[in-house]
Amino acid sequence: MKLWIIQNQPVVKKFVIAAALIIVQAASGIAQTQEATVHEQSVAENDSATEASKQAANPLASVWLMQIQQNHNWIGMPANNGNRVQSNLQFQPLMSVKLTDDWSLVTRPVLQLFNSTPFPERAGQSNRVTGFGDTAVALALSPGHRLVGNWLLAAGPTFIFPTATDSRTGQDKWQVGPAGAVGYVGKNFVTYVFPQQWFSVGGDGRRIRQMSLIYAFVRTLPNGWTVGTNPNMFVDWEASSGNKVSFPVGLQVGKLRRLGPMPVKFDLQVQYYAVHPQVYGSKWNLQLQITPILPSLIHGHKPQS
Repeated sequence: MKLWIIQNQPVVKKFVIAAALIIVQAASGIAQTQEATVHEQSVAENDSATEASKQAANPLASVWLMQIQQNHNWIGMPANNGNRVQSNLQFQPLMSVKLTDDWSLVTRPVLQLFNSTPFPERAGQSNRVTGFGDTAVALALSPGHRLVGNWLLAAGPTFIFPTATDSRTGQDKWQVGPAGAVGYVGKNFVTYVFPQQWFSVGGDGRRIRQMSLIYAFVRTLPNGWTVGTNPNMFVDWEASSGNKVSFPVGLQVGKLRRLGPMPVKFDLQVQYYAVHPQVYGSKWNLQLQITPILPSLIHGHKPQS
């Protein structure tokens, strides 16, 4: 055997070189395949994060958005007493149920826990009250993509129920009115307006006519990042002149993360109130939103096959 190898050294060398080249080429091919697979997975994950971020920004999303929102408001006090911080915590899930192939019912309740604006006591010192606020519920019918394409359209009634545990954390009035949403979903953005108007129909205290209007533009970025604005304008039609409107402008930055199999959107927004009531009006707002994204837990109508 040794003699054969010695006699055929050129052939053996060629065979060894050829085998080495085959091994190197195979290893290179495997590495390229692995790199391509990793790249494809990265692209798929990025696309998935972008789509989930768009769903989280969509007020008429087909998924359920179980949003928790924490607000810190810097309030202007009377008699040149400076500013105070007022906080509230809101649980405002957005739940969509399919009624037909082309129509869905969107429900948006808002449950609130308030730390009230400071108020003076007889001794001259300020005090606060912490308690639950009134509960708002908006219901809206929304046409599907087959009817309106990428447009967002919805309309329905909105209600406020006097569930507050203290007069300083609620208005003690039953309220009802119209609500609607108009917007558009682009390739890399979502924009919409969501107005709600309420009129008091029962309860104690003064007559109430008030409006809330959320206007939003959210731009999706790679890897689940978003940037945009999502302020909430408020109008008290019954207030005195100069105290009717609270109009904020804001900057919001968000990031989608996965906690196990569940996507969760985190958003931080800073708002400046360019127009606000002279007394007890919010001047600045710091807002944190945490939004777990769930598939619809009530399937409703099943599309026809």
